[in-house]
Amino acid sequence: MEILKVVLTSLLSALALFLIAKVMGHKQMAQLDFFDYITGITIGSIAAELATELEKPWKPLIAMVIYGLVAFGLTILAHKIPKTRKYINGTPTIIMDNGKLYRKNMKKAKLELSEFMVLCRQEGYFNLNDIQTAIFEYNGRLTILPVSDKRPVTPKDMNLTPPKEEICTEVIMDGRILGENLKRLGLDTTWLDKQLKQQKYNSAKEIYLGVCDQNNKLSLFEMN
Repeated sequence: MEILKVVLTSLLSALALFLIAKVMGHKQMAQLDFFDYITGITIGSIAAELATELEKPWKPLIAMVIYGLVAFGLTILAHKIPKTRKYINGTPTIIMDNGKLYRKNMKKAKLELSEFMVLCRQEGYFNLNDIQTAIFEYNGRLTILPVSDKRPVTPKDMNLTPPKEEICTEVIMDGRILGENLKRLGLDTTWLDKQLKQQKYNSAKEIYLGVCDQNNKLSLFEMN
């Protein structure tokens, strides 16, 4: 009987965690600010407690719901009243600009000089002279604007106008033909069979992944 209770409370915990995550949205999976981070950890801890709470499972369940509602409410508040965002999420801090490091701003952001150097290297900047502006975002990431002569060359710099690119569409996955995707591209299985034969394959079962671009160019990755 006790094992059954554990199973039921575990299922209840998983269901509650799933529903709260849906209400809070994908923000919990993206780069988090400090409050989102501690909220996620706390809700996870309460969910673990709920899974093994056999006597009064409603107590951790209520706590989970409250934490979820508070986080959701703060998100709505920041959306409805933009002025509250700097109090809820914090504000970006300029750490470096025009070759000058702002020590006071680093202290305000609680960012050590060694940590700043690590963040720069993680963004691919090993020489501070290559940086025009560095901003420490409220989610803990460092955004860097390189100096003009260190920025990557773009087609616009070379007066080029490349054709618009679109996302490739999967038409074969794990040996199965995705008919709906083919139809969306205005293609059919007859076209696909012809393309397979042109690339020396007998059937879609030999293909692990097949993707088609906007020009109907089929790229195939065979089974290994």
